[in-house]
Amino acid sequence: MRAMTRRSFVGGVSATAAGAALSLAGGTFASAAERDRALAATAARAVRVEGTTLEQVATPTGTTGYRRLAAGPGWPLVVRAELAAAQPGRDDRRTALAGFVQFTDLHLVDTESPVRFEYLARFNDSAHRPQETLTTRGASSLVERVNALAAGPHTGKAFNLVMTTGDNTDNHEHIELDWYLTVMSGGRLTPSSGDPTRYEGVQDSGSSAFWNPETSFRDDYKAKGFPQLPGFLNASGRSFDAPGLQVPWYSTVGNHDDSLEGSLPDLGLLGALYAGDRKLEGCNDADAAKLMEALRRDPAGAALLLGRLLADGSAVRRITPDERRRPFTLKEFGKAHLDPAYTGPGPVGHGFTADAVGSGKLYYTFRIANGVLGISLDTTNQAGFADGSLGTAQLRWLEQTLQAHSGHWYDGDGRTVRGGQGNDLIVLFSHHTSTTMGNLLPDPRNVFEKRHDGNELVSLLTRYPNVVAWVNGHTHENRITAHGHAVPERAFWEINTASHVDFPQHARIIEIADNGDGTLSLFTTLIESAAPYATDFNDTSDANLAALYRELSYNDPYATPAQKLGSPVDHNTELLLTKPTG
Repeated sequence: MRAMTRRSFVGGVSATAAGAALSLAGGTFASAAERDRALAATAARAVRVEGTTLEQVATPTGTTGYRRLAAGPGWPLVVRAELAAAQPGRDDRRTALAGFVQFTDLHLVDTESPVRFEYLARFNDSAHRPQETLTTRGASSLVERVNALAAGPHTGKAFNLVMTTGDNTDNHEHIELDWYLTVMSGGRLTPSSGDPTRYEGVQDSGSSAFWNPETSFRDDYKAKGFPQLPGFLNASGRSFDAPGLQVPWYSTVGNHDDSLEGSLPDLGLLGALYAGDRKLEGCNDADAAKLMEALRRDPAGAALLLGRLLADGSAVRRITPDERRRPFTLKEFGKAHLDPAYTGPGPVGHGFTADAVGSGKLYYTFRIANGVLGISLDTTNQAGFADGSLGTAQLRWLEQTLQAHSGHWYDGDGRTVRGGQGNDLIVLFSHHTSTTMGNLLPDPRNVFEKRHDGNELVSLLTRYPNVVAWVNGHTHENRITAHGHAVPERAFWEINTASHVDFPQHARIIEIADNGDGTLSLFTTLIESAAPYATDFNDTSDANLAALYRELSYNDPYATPAQKLGSPVDHNTELLLTKPTG
């Protein structure tokens, strides 16, 4: 039986409607009435919907220009039965097994850093975002949401943990790492580098290429309707108290946590520039095109070109130097998690042990719940470029781990192999997705080791029946993919969640339940930060800054919110699976 009594969001919903699968024709509803019926059925199946996108969703108002956000109708539960049939009556037989929250791609960014590429935003939307001075407040507001919810909406089970799936920092700097660990564990935080009394970045440069929020100067953003916000930049850098999570949390490494700017190998060329007093705020179109091309195809050349542009002095601003901006190594990233100041609700190291930090192997296993094992992978490649892969040693470790926790599996020819000591359900976590693991360049950490792509990893995972999910980020998009259709016992779900820096700024609750009928259900529910939807252009309170963080991200002229949002089948879902046998 369910752990808690289910409540009705809309009265008068029958048991038949409550248990029915929601089917969408083309991912849309024929009418508002159909949507409302689906929402009512969803609410009747849930323990609670408040505080999630099952209840309400940030929705733009108006049709043109700068668009304000308001609370819109929630998104109903979509039942996905590609991998197993949905049996009637499962709600009343369901047993909750685990529940956790995924954060991904927080990109806590030092906007005053000398080593940034804001002037390339027209080529790559991640180079500069109008909301990026507010990343720490937005992430803290997301923490507030998780603390307030405390439990999953469909099973009512208290969260076992929160996992961040990489790109926790943006510029790979020590100060950003400190901000990330403070946001997660709680404490006083000052989201400013250099001179803490003033902002020294592109948003007060007077350049029309950037939103200059505190002045009446009509830049390109204000021409699109962006507001003038007196006091905004000073308020953005103001100290505040991050509440910190109230449940254990774990870290997975992403390419922005692993490489300079998320894509450049550490050749020793940029370290001094990071902590220096020169910030490049622009360059001519020809140099911008060359730099963008180099970032895509020649990371080493990009580092050299950036150094030349800074040395030339054109469009270079003198700023306050700050040693805290220096890039950290992968070992330093892991070691920082072991600092008692950042233990918060635990565990010590947040997945990383002293031995793992010493070896530089930041992949590990951990217990999500009784009978449910988590595996965190390091899919980064320090050869450069944003995409990832796995080295042979880690792939072998993964295979050995899967075998140790599986009662049986299948060899490469499809024959059953028995011999594992355990039979846990297994959830994998990584930064990269199956389609973004094509970077097979030799990793400088082991130049003679072969690298393996996402297809190879999917092939391995489908040999192990107790692998139920692979949870990841990197793409900044909501997307859920079914793998292993041909053999139900060998199938699993890949759950990719949008970032918390770009709109829609989602995190995801994942609940695992045994339906008592030979199937499992994985409920995925998207959540937004605790910030209000409405914003006030004359308010610099922490709550309003977090709200502006969301609204500005929607209006970013270089962003693609519709693409990153995903479709209804990637939002709030019940993912059916055949329950693995011993």
